[in-house]
Amino acid sequence: MRITIIAVGKLKEKYLKQGIQEYIKRLGAYAKVDIIEVPDEKAPENMSEAEMKEVKRKEGERILSKISTDDYIISLEIMGHMLSSEQFATKIDQLATYGKSKVAFVIGGSLGLSEEVRKRSDFALSFSKMTLPHQLMRLVLLEQVYRAFRIMRGEPYHK
Repeated sequence: MRITIIAVGKLKEKYLKQGIQEYIKRLGAYAKVDIIEVPDEKAPENMSEAEMKEVKRKEGERILSKISTDDYIISLEIMGHMLSSEQFATKIDQLATYGKSKVAFVIGGSLGLSEEVRKRSDFALSFSKMTLPHQLMRLVLLEQVYRAFRIMRGEPYHK
């Protein structure tokens, strides 16, 4: 399986980079993992609704330019489907079984995803109703993908 994470913004925090590298290394036994960063737009604090929409549109164009036609897109969205780790493992297993071996997870910027990206998404996934930093989501996502492969293979992993 080939897994791509398309994320808005550059990761700066050393501790997050270290955690991400650890899970990419662990996932090497199960899948090829790539992370693609697209530049974020400047987003001042007090923006109008129209300005926020324009920021998301520009970031969305950058995201869509990194998606190929045969990618199965899973967008991370607060209002997406909430799954248990076991349900997530089943979802990944089903994708692989039915020929969707190229999966791209999309993590938007601080304002979320554009409507165009949301329309291109095949499945909207939520990790929580809480707002989490999009930089942290890369690490959380990779941990859950790793956990999913361990579950699918019946291999032990802490609960």
